[in-house]
Amino acid sequence: MAAFNPAEYETVAERIKRFYKDYPDGRIITKNLTQQHDRAISTWIVQAWVYLSAEDQDKNLPKATGLAFEVDGVGMAQKTSALETCETSAIGRALANANYFGDKKPSREEMQKTVKTPVTKNYVAALENINDLDGLRALYLEAKQNKQSPELLDKIKAKADELSGNKR
Repeated sequence: MAAFNPAEYETVAERIKRFYKDYPDGRIITKNLTQQHDRAISTWIVQAWVYLSAEDQDKNLPKATGLAFEVDGVGMAQKTSALETCETSAIGRALANANYFGDKKPSREEMQKTVKTPVTKNYVAALENINDLDGLRALYLEAKQNKQSPELLDKIKAKADELSGNKR
């Protein structure tokens, strides 16, 4: 992959500033769509809506929307601020969909995610904190996809069986 040059990408903050300069009555609205089973696998989901005016917001006529998700503990900011990072990403995507981007559609923040070193997830800790079948199913699929040990997969299955009342 070619080297990433941050100077070639606009930040979300720059997009927001430009948007409000062009549309002083504009609105950027976000909503945390994260559900319990998402939190069980350490993820956040946020949607953003961009309205050109208060009237457009009243009529529910967004110029554009954007969705984003983040994983706790992946990257520096996500260790303490994954929800906030997710919101910023959703806003950046919504603004890009409303044609607020520089020479390149991805924001600088989105591009920086592509070069981060992945952090190994602590599946055992995640397993201890999940107490619903949907969360366990999601954890099992993620662990299997990330080629975790058969022993860990068996522990996840055993906890699911225990929760559902099945005996092995």
